Amino acid sequence: MIKSKLREKYRSLSKDQLLEKAHELGFNFEKNSTSCSQSTVAAIHEMVEMDDVVVRVACSSCGGQARDVLGTCGAVVGAAIALDYFFGRPVEQMSYSEFSSESADAVVDSSLIAKQINQKFIEQWGTILCPYLQTKQMGRHFYFWDTPDSSDIYSHAKGTDLDKFRQAGGGTDPDKCSHNVGSAARWVMEILLEKGAVTP
Repeated sequence: MIKSKLREKYRSLSKDQLLEKAHELGFNFEKNSTSCSQSTVAAIHEMVEMDDVVVRVACSSCGGQARDVLGTCGAVVGAAIALDYFFGRPVEQMSYSEFSSESADAVVDSSLIAKQINQKFIEQWGTILCPYLQTKQMGRHFYFWDTPDSSDIYSHAKGTDLDKFRQAGGGTDPDKCSHNVGSAARWVMEILLEKGAVTP
């Protein structure tokens, strides 16, 4: 386990205040920067001393993986990335030449910690999958690569699925995707504090 400290400006907060702040940051990162996966990690990074690169590697695991809306919610993936930073198997335990039960056990241990986020999502929303979360919260799922011109993948044109997602409150509504990100960040912070990975 890697141990780290809260950043200076958050050290005077109580546990409850830290959890609320993690939720607030996750919500606002998603609302203003998009990428549910990266926003979840960014919320933890904002509060905890950790390498900047961890935020970077969480970028494209958003929108059900690479915005295809086919897989796991990016907030769940981002939470796993943040938790793996602290609890993941160290590279020195990996081998391409021989099997080690200690190395395999390290994967199980890390997975059991990340699985707590899966369980929270299932308890709260019944799924960890992006298209099902969108359908549950917005009545349907949206395909983010839908554009009027296939050469313009950055289109924010009116009438595209991305536009409809935003109109449905996907990036702004306090009960939808941004809330999912805030919740994931809160649950990550709770685990980090409970397991002593992060201290004031």
